[in-house]
Amino acid sequence: MNQADYLLSPKAIRERTLALYHLAEKGGTHFRLQPEKLPQIASLVIEVTRSNYPDLAIPFHSRWGHFRAGKKDRLQSIHQNLANIKKRDPLEYVRTLWDLVIPSVLLDAGAGDRWKFTESDGTTISRSEGLGVASLALFQAGSLITNSKNLLQSDANGLSQFSTEALESAFQVTPNNPLLGCEGRAKLLRKLGEVVYQNPEYFPEPSGKRGQVRVGSLIDYLFQKFGKNIRAPDLLLTVLKALGPIWPGRVRFEGQALGDVWSHPELGPKGSFESLVPFHKLSQWLTYSLIEPLLDAGFSVPGVEELTGLAEYRNGGLVLDGGLISLRNPDWATQPHSADSPLVVEWRALTLVFLDRLAEEVRRQLQKTPQELPLAKVLEGGTWWAGRKLAKEIRPNTSNPPLELVSDGTVF
Repeated sequence: MNQADYLLSPKAIRERTLALYHLAEKGGTHFRLQPEKLPQIASLVIEVTRSNYPDLAIPFHSRWGHFRAGKKDRLQSIHQNLANIKKRDPLEYVRTLWDLVIPSVLLDAGAGDRWKFTESDGTTISRSEGLGVASLALFQAGSLITNSKNLLQSDANGLSQFSTEALESAFQVTPNNPLLGCEGRAKLLRKLGEVVYQNPEYFPEPSGKRGQVRVGSLIDYLFQKFGKNIRAPDLLLTVLKALGPIWPGRVRFEGQALGDVWSHPELGPKGSFESLVPFHKLSQWLTYSLIEPLLDAGFSVPGVEELTGLAEYRNGGLVLDGGLISLRNPDWATQPHSADSPLVVEWRALTLVFLDRLAEEVRRQLQKTPQELPLAKVLEGGTWWAGRKLAKEIRPNTSNPPLELVSDGTVF
């Protein structure tokens, strides 16, 4: 494995984040460690999990849960349209659902505490669930497709023409209903369209009309390479290589766009291989979200337990609000921090290390194996909801994360 591919692997995420954990043990970061609180926080995660899933039949942490927020089946009409296709053409079934979920996940960065989405029946929904529901409505309206009688698709032309104004209209953005990072989100979808158009290896188009090549045609590449048995780390690597160029202003190494990878000055000179710490938050969130349609279509996806946690502000909030880590200087909590700041890189790294350890402790208390309760299910049960619960208790007026983050709509 070359160095660039290594940085795109779950192994690298665990090893590089552990390096910052060891640095924190020596007092070399912005945070103190308090691992003795692991059993207590794991008990909180189990309490929240049993509340969400009393029978412990927990799905993977993915975008699909957001579409069902409030126990409302917003996917019913889509599944009805796909019922016959699923039996006749499993690849087309996966293509269609990936056409939905890939753009949806890329729109998932934090919404802020003032934005909400109002459905046609008057239901209002906010934050990640609101973003999911809004992106579903966007997809169903045919806003991501051009020149097609079938609106339930996303193609290169539709995405590359997607404007900030279209996003603000679809997501009901107004001065009184502001959404963080609108321009960054729209740019991300336009870049996705460009990448899909320019990369026929990963996004083949059976009709030969390149502009109409669909996002979901990524399944055709995977099926040709792996058949119906696609290991989760291979799925992640494919996502990272196929979509790497969409991320704005990020690190490139050995000609490969690395995406959610950041440099830490205590590990090596800026931009050097030694300094780089990978997280791949949105890409792993996307990978988890691609799995459900694959399983529904009769594919097998072994190795899910090899993927890592998600270094975002709900899991990070659980770790910081729960006291597993604490700031050496409390004043840092009131200052804005960008994604490339050493403090945020450390916070995200320590979050991932503690998520692995929390998963081990949760399994120990529940007497489950990693195969029975992989990290993807602990997250959903789980750590993400426990992070939100603590945020509501500690900051009831906003439920914001414990650190002030500067977001461009493509990281958090």
